[in-house]
Amino acid sequence: MAEHLLQASRQRQVKVMTAAAGSAGQAAVPLLLCALLAPGSAYVLDDSDGLGREFDGIGAISGGGATSRLLVNYPEPYRSQILDYLFKPNFGASLHILKVEIGGDGQTTDGTEPSHMHYALDENYFRGYEWWLMKEAKKRNPKITLMGLPWSFPGWLGKGFNWPYVNLQLTAYYVIWNERAFDINYIKVLRRMLNYQGLQQVKIIASDNLWEPISASMLLDSELLRVIDVIGAHYPGTRTVNDARLTEKKLWSSEDFSTLNSDVGAGCWGRILNQNYINGYMTATIAWNLVASYYEQLPYGRCGLMTAQEPWSGHYVVEAPIWISAHTTQFTQPGWYYLKTVGHLEKGGSYVALTDGLGNLTIIIETMSHKHSMCIRPLLPYFNVSRQFATFSLKGSFSEIPELQVWYTKLGKPSERFLFKQLDSLWLLDSGGSFTLELQEDELFTLTTLTTGSKGSYLLPPKSQPFPCVYKDDFNVDYPFFSEAPNFADQTGVFEYFMNIEDPGEHRFTLRQVLNQRPITWAADAFNTISIIGDYKWSNLTIKCDVYLETPEKGGVFIAGRVNKGGILIRSARGVFFWIFANGTYRVTGDLAGWIIYTSGHADVTAKKWYTLTLTINGGFSSGTLNGKPLWKNVSVNFPKNGWAAIGTHSFEFAQFDNFHVEAIP
Repeated sequence: MAEHLLQASRQRQVKVMTAAAGSAGQAAVPLLLCALLAPGSAYVLDDSDGLGREFDGIGAISGGGATSRLLVNYPEPYRSQILDYLFKPNFGASLHILKVEIGGDGQTTDGTEPSHMHYALDENYFRGYEWWLMKEAKKRNPKITLMGLPWSFPGWLGKGFNWPYVNLQLTAYYVIWNERAFDINYIKVLRRMLNYQGLQQVKIIASDNLWEPISASMLLDSELLRVIDVIGAHYPGTRTVNDARLTEKKLWSSEDFSTLNSDVGAGCWGRILNQNYINGYMTATIAWNLVASYYEQLPYGRCGLMTAQEPWSGHYVVEAPIWISAHTTQFTQPGWYYLKTVGHLEKGGSYVALTDGLGNLTIIIETMSHKHSMCIRPLLPYFNVSRQFATFSLKGSFSEIPELQVWYTKLGKPSERFLFKQLDSLWLLDSGGSFTLELQEDELFTLTTLTTGSKGSYLLPPKSQPFPCVYKDDFNVDYPFFSEAPNFADQTGVFEYFMNIEDPGEHRFTLRQVLNQRPITWAADAFNTISIIGDYKWSNLTIKCDVYLETPEKGGVFIAGRVNKGGILIRSARGVFFWIFANGTYRVTGDLAGWIIYTSGHADVTAKKWYTLTLTINGGFSSGTLNGKPLWKNVSVNFPKNGWAAIGTHSFEFAQFDNFHVEAIP
């Protein structure tokens, strides 16, 4: 292996001085000093005393919830380009792990994701988009590790209780609960159920919450210890607990990051990718979330590795966390091993090194400052990072490595900022396997024997555009590729394409709210169902939609404008809501919950008939019509000043919507 590396290195020597191209060249040269006689700290990278833990990969989460909702609606070629930046090896983030939400019909942060089993005898894997996303990821990287986790569960599993463990066999047939109490017997039943179904290769991660009490429970229960393959903790702050280490199981940060994808978010991601292992022995780190593909004004807007929230324009942004990921993912693979010789730098920052055991070595060094690497959680204790010289010596089987490729990131001021820039390679033959780096704040270096790294790129996507001021959808899709209509973002309930087999007329194809039972919730779902759409800045607009109540007497539907909240805050959403009810009444409210009543009265409405509702909001006044005839007008509405359009139902009930049309005044 060493002879092969030496020969390849000599062939590349003529290219050494061309790697630091353009404006980065002059800035980068002083940073890399081979065998320089500079004062500084010394660090040894050695495998003579064996290796550390096996590396399991870097990944990201789609879901928890509906974080990839808008991605599926992107036109080609932009959708495929986004997927390439996320999953294609040696191109962008090149992720090793994709974790998806197992939809459970409930609100799970930024929306609801549909279950594959809305009802006990129902089974449909066409719903949602996570299966599609997993296939797209596998298409690009056949070796990618796939994970699934439910945040909520369909209501029928609870048998009247907001609890998924009423019938362990039933839930195991359906699956550990995200960030909620675990049930020891359920985990054991789940393992038996997986084995019974021939899925022995599927591993169990528990409990996707905190290190305790799952770690202590495993030490006290030999069967539980045996059936759990990985202990997964969320937002561990790079630390673990002694009980978790004593289990001798793999330790993963199975949800982390959740931070705005600015340079501070990139600094957070770069710091924890190293220090989760150095401080906490975690061999995999998984970011929430994969791609910020949901309306930005929902909770945790732009907390993805990249941003793709405009399918109507095709615009997307390859954010800095993509290239921070690449520093590790493009130069390691699951199955590599960390060296035991990893740790913190004397003047702040950290370094890790990994090997494939076949002669390849990858070193990742980060110097993220406290100010520029704070994650959204947990609180980060203060530390200091300052300029330093660091000398690294390669020992053991690495002592004869002739050359290291160098990739560099500098976060901060635009004039000094570089993202995943390839610099001159380091020639080590004349330095006794040692090299010295000058390190500044907020930098990231990867030094590696691998020559396959690449900063992939496409032509710039279209420019950012607001949501169209005029938008129509008649839902006339014979064979929809996805179960949900484009751009509608369900916040409580599930709205799906529906075909009325018995209706050959204009309402043969509709959008239907399909839940008739409240799910087992993870967050504060509303008591009404609602799906939002459009531009949060909309203020003056007209919304028109055909509606069909399926529930006699108690049924109710609405259209709405200026809806100001969504996600886990949906219960407290304000706006202008125009309701009609099957008991022959109408109501106009200033909130989704119906506490603020602007006006109400009689309406010639019953179930099992189609009606056309129109809501107009202009300045501080609103009006509404039923089948083109004024039902109420000039009702004062002073708050909120702007928000999304929406449709929904009064309760978890079947209802249909058709010929949706909105016109907003810019």
